[in-house]
Amino acid sequence: MSCKRKEKAAVVSQEQIAENIYSMWIQTEEISDFAVPGQFISMYTEDQSKLLPRPISLCEIDREKKRLRVVYRVTGKGTGTEQFSRLRPGESIQILGPLGNGFPMEPGTGKKVCLIGGGIGVPPMLELSKQLHAEKQLVMGYRDELFLTEEFEKNGTLYIATEDGSAGTPGNVMDAIAQKGLSPEVIYACGPAPMLRAVKSYAEEKHILCYVSMEERMACGVGACLACVCRTPEIDAHSQVHNKRVCKDGPVFLSTEVEI
Repeated sequence: MSCKRKEKAAVVSQEQIAENIYSMWIQTEEISDFAVPGQFISMYTEDQSKLLPRPISLCEIDREKKRLRVVYRVTGKGTGTEQFSRLRPGESIQILGPLGNGFPMEPGTGKKVCLIGGGIGVPPMLELSKQLHAEKQLVMGYRDELFLTEEFEKNGTLYIATEDGSAGTPGNVMDAIAQKGLSPEVIYACGPAPMLRAVKSYAEEKHILCYVSMEERMACGVGACLACVCRTPEIDAHSQVHNKRVCKDGPVFLSTEVEI
């Protein structure tokens, strides 16, 4: 049974935390009660020319205060995300959620786990780092400017990789893992396809259980339109082809379930 709800949520706070990266807390009625790490919400603009919502991953979940935090990138002028960035406390936004399936906690509980985030795949790993009871190695990759590092440091041992070499290990998350000699038993990862492809290959080579959260362009967000499918070794019961719907069957998959 689906727990998703459509709500008009109030903006509690909004701030820019890096270049084109914004953090927004919103007040919900019910969605925060059901949300788990790895899920996302669809956020609607007031612009009638933009009929489709924008899928935004959940960064933090505060069930006690019934609030959700989203950290998102503004992708250009006139975009839905640019409109979100102009919202101020007290204003409201239409949201639908929680959507998708989250990260499975049980496989990593009590284990040595590595949480890997890259780019805008960094924010979804924060709530997982808070809720997962394990020995946590947090490997976050950035192009240059860092964000959310203080929050991550409270929830595990943080390792940073930057493409421009300005902080942490020069290069990408796999370079950081190699340089620091990390050897996890379970991996959770979210980021762009090239990063996930490298993580998946590494996990298979080392025989490590690995879960990946796929980033795909979505339209409906509920599995009806098939706009966000990814390739799979097995035939999907819904479409009868080698596809899975990232929004509905994912965004979190066992790495062996998907081709990246």
